[in-house]
Amino acid sequence: MWWVYTIAVVIIGLDQLTKLWIVQNMELGEQITVVENVFYLTSHRNTGAAWGILEGQMVFFYIITAVVIGFVIYYIQKHAKDSNLIGVSLALVLGGAIGNFIDRLFRKEVVDFFDVYLGSYDYPIFNIADSALVVGVILIFIGTILDERNQKRSKNA
Repeated sequence: MWWVYTIAVVIIGLDQLTKLWIVQNMELGEQITVVENVFYLTSHRNTGAAWGILEGQMVFFYIITAVVIGFVIYYIQKHAKDSNLIGVSLALVLGGAIGNFIDRLFRKEVVDFFDVYLGSYDYPIFNIADSALVVGVILIFIGTILDERNQKRSKNA
């Protein structure tokens, strides 16, 4: 089960290294074009959650994140040994949660930089930790659906 925590540590490391690069090499608001009209690196800071929800509520985020991390570690210990998919999912969620938690703790804001345009829609700027969280949650849903399907097949067999 050590591999689950290894994935989380890799996510945290990538997240923090990319954020450090952004902070050291880009001015706040500066934008680098990667793919014109589609993808940019934009130096941005967020004191809230996605889309700036609950902006400035750091104590709330400290408490919620600590609780989430506790639950994720509990579920890793309980379920990761039974399913590689759930293990990877929880590792991504854990790494993402800790990555943004480190920012909130030490910077009092989260460093975001991936800036994506979907047609005329400017998707909220995000980072590696956010990406890991979203992918992890999606994989948890997929794992849950697959697990339920397998349980139904076992009952019918």
